[in-house]
Amino acid sequence: MLLPPIAALLVLGALVAYYPSIEPATAAYDQGLIDVGISLGSYIRAAGTGYRLELPAAVDQVLRRDSFDTVYYRVLGPGGEVIAGDDGLPEPASGSSAVVVAYDTAYNGQSVRAVAVPAQCGLESCRVLVAETLVKRTRMARDILFSTLLPEMLIAFATITIVWFGVKRGLGPLARLSEDIKARSPGDLRPIDPAGTPEETRPLVSALNGLLEELSQASRNQQRFLANAAHQLRTPLAGLQAHTELTLAKALPAEVRAELEQVHQATIRTARLANQLLALARAEPGARGNAAELNLKTLAEGEADAWVHQALARDVDLGFELDWAPVQGDAFLLREALANLVHNAIEYSQRGGRVTVRTGRHGVESYIEVEDDGPGIPPAERERVLERFYRVPGTSGTGSGLGLAIVREIAVGHGATISITDGTGAASGTKGCRVAITFPHG
Repeated sequence: MLLPPIAALLVLGALVAYYPSIEPATAAYDQGLIDVGISLGSYIRAAGTGYRLELPAAVDQVLRRDSFDTVYYRVLGPGGEVIAGDDGLPEPASGSSAVVVAYDTAYNGQSVRAVAVPAQCGLESCRVLVAETLVKRTRMARDILFSTLLPEMLIAFATITIVWFGVKRGLGPLARLSEDIKARSPGDLRPIDPAGTPEETRPLVSALNGLLEELSQASRNQQRFLANAAHQLRTPLAGLQAHTELTLAKALPAEVRAELEQVHQATIRTARLANQLLALARAEPGARGNAAELNLKTLAEGEADAWVHQALARDVDLGFELDWAPVQGDAFLLREALANLVHNAIEYSQRGGRVTVRTGRHGVESYIEVEDDGPGIPPAERERVLERFYRVPGTSGTGSGLGLAIVREIAVGHGATISITDGTGAASGTKGCRVAITFPHG
């Protein structure tokens, strides 16, 4: 950002130094032409009724001799008639013939600098025109420009270098602070240690620490509220579910049994929602447990019995293809992610459908995926189904729209990615859906 203004100052400084330097040099060259004109005027002699230039050949050669430029002259009589010299050399466009006039013109297809010098022809006035090409003047202007620009460029370079090092040194601590903050996980709201920061950044660090403390407190309050609410709901819901199950085991009129069955199913859904809210509270940034070495294969095997019972209740064929898949993570949260993936797949599969749970590795990355042959998720909806409480319009089932949102929160908290694709049966006409979580190496 500093380069454009410094470059502008460089150009301005060069111009300011250039023009005052070029004018005296130009005046000196013009004076040389004027001296030649005065010298030529001294050789004008009367010749009868007119005038002639009695210029010795040796003097003519001396006047025209120049290492760089070609010199031209033309002597005009009192009436403007040509007495001697080069025909066609232009006169000045304006100015009195009684004064010296310096002007720019062209002659023989070249730009020239010329002067018109008054000369005395007896009692009358003559005029001497002297011109030269611009080779040495151009070289002189170039030399002055370079001699002006070089110091300016050196000063500009030194200025940019000093400013760059100064800014880099001044912003270095802020850059390191920025990298430290970027390296933190989303849930790391620990205060920044001001000991390693320069005095100038202490107010900023103090303000950031205040903000981090407020965010941490707000996160704790939210987690505490969700956890307390979920815990408060779970106990009465568990009691209500047990009472309805005991009552359903008794002989009941068909109409009463149907109503009580609806109450029982609603209780089960509400209890699951409470469990999901509790899981969501634990999955929030700032609420992560300590990571440990885990194996997704072992986690899936440990939950298999519960999933099989859900699948049997829905008449779904639940299969497993489990290979070694080590990860660093929170066991509770990863079990919850797996449970939500399998529950969704079973919930939205048709009776007689098939759900497959897979774990394994792709190179150095571990993964778990759950595939079903249900209705699938349209590509346009695959990002939105990861939002909280969003359900695809027209979807059957009794879900709350929290399952995949919880999975995403847990995946993000573990540095993993979640992807939703068509099932392997899509090519044969069966839609299906495959949801995969891929964990980074280590």
